[in-house]
Amino acid sequence: MTTSKQLLSTLRAFHLENPEATWPELRDHLRFIAEDVLATPTEWELLDTQGIVYSDIRDELHTIARTAALTPPQAKAVEMGRRIMHAAERKLQGHPKGLADLIDEIDQQGQPDRLTLASPSLSVSPPQAIPAVVQEAKPLSWEDLADSYMAEHSVNVKVSTLGALRTQHTVIGRAFEAVGVSDLSKHKREDLIAVRSNLLESREPSTVNNLIATLTTVLKWAEANDLIKKAYTTKLKLTKGTTSKREGFTESQVAKAMNHANGLPTTSWQRWGLSLLAITGARVGEIAQLTKEDIKQVDGCWCIDINENGPGKSLKNRYSARLVPLTDGAFGFDLTSFLEAVKAGALPSDNGVNAMNASRYLGVLLKKALGEDRLETQSLHSLRHSMAARLQSKGTPLTFAQAILGHASGSISYDTYGKNGLPIKVLAEVLSEAFGIVSPKDDESTARG
Repeated sequence: MTTSKQLLSTLRAFHLENPEATWPELRDHLRFIAEDVLATPTEWELLDTQGIVYSDIRDELHTIARTAALTPPQAKAVEMGRRIMHAAERKLQGHPKGLADLIDEIDQQGQPDRLTLASPSLSVSPPQAIPAVVQEAKPLSWEDLADSYMAEHSVNVKVSTLGALRTQHTVIGRAFEAVGVSDLSKHKREDLIAVRSNLLESREPSTVNNLIATLTTVLKWAEANDLIKKAYTTKLKLTKGTTSKREGFTESQVAKAMNHANGLPTTSWQRWGLSLLAITGARVGEIAQLTKEDIKQVDGCWCIDINENGPGKSLKNRYSARLVPLTDGAFGFDLTSFLEAVKAGALPSDNGVNAMNASRYLGVLLKKALGEDRLETQSLHSLRHSMAARLQSKGTPLTFAQAILGHASGSISYDTYGKNGLPIKVLAEVLSEAFGIVSPKDDESTARG
């Protein structure tokens, strides 16, 4: 099992580091955690930050569940801990009942089995009195349905996708709650249309379609497993206004953002995270999982090696694995300072920053850097759009642009652009030209490490 500081901290917090711990001991500690979360106030300004903490702990418990050797009591404690952290996130959204229900459930588990202590008269009571209770079906909430779906499918979902999927499930759950649908086993077509309308109140059609795709996946799974009678999702997606309105940044905007980043300390992971996004066009998740070993020199060119070689690493698709040259001097990027910072531990991964947190914090940094110059349709991902537009404006051959950005192509692969030295030099030249630099810097003095 991985021994990262975060996982060790989580193991200790939930008393999971002791394989001799009994279920009653672990259960009592879990109850204390749930009660403490419920009773602890959170300042308004810190709601998002505290939510990230709970989400990260839940992800760490998921990792423990997948990788650790667990005793039966530990296994039960891990699952209950994940449920508590999910309920803690819901509490920050204004729904504390989930935590209260879990505390009641834990208390009931601590009591003797009621059926065992039932009186003889109850055991011989008229049989018609019992079915009336048994037949009382519990409402099937979206939260229960989504949790069941995740419990079955999380092992097949990439770790980097889990956080985003849980967020989508939460957003959909709020919409169901807003339109008053509490039992999915009885839902109708008009209920889903109402949910779609609710989602559209504050989101672009393209975003709503992504949420509907997730909703459809869960409901179709529920239908296939007889949890609901029918999933009324046919042609639920929107067909108008679904084109993404996201825009790339102008050259002056990128220069302004990089000027701000270059002013940060060389030990700052935010400085290098934002810089790498701007000069490579990589996705934020790809930058977040880079390690020291992924900063390498190939045929005299310093590159970032975007790969899945390592625990927790995940890429969008097979075309995403690639080498992207680092262009010294691009918007003031200092390669020598970067290499020294890498050795000193200034990458996001060295600071325990995952893709979700990197996206959040770098997004805030970008907004601060651009101020009023940033449009509502521009986001952190717009840096990637800017790179694509920059390459296109320079007449870069499509295959080279795809190799740099990691786009799907039938003629480009990681093998072609990862192990053959000449193409790497060509890509370096392409990027140098795109950034207005005469030729790629091939200074042997930087060839350290």
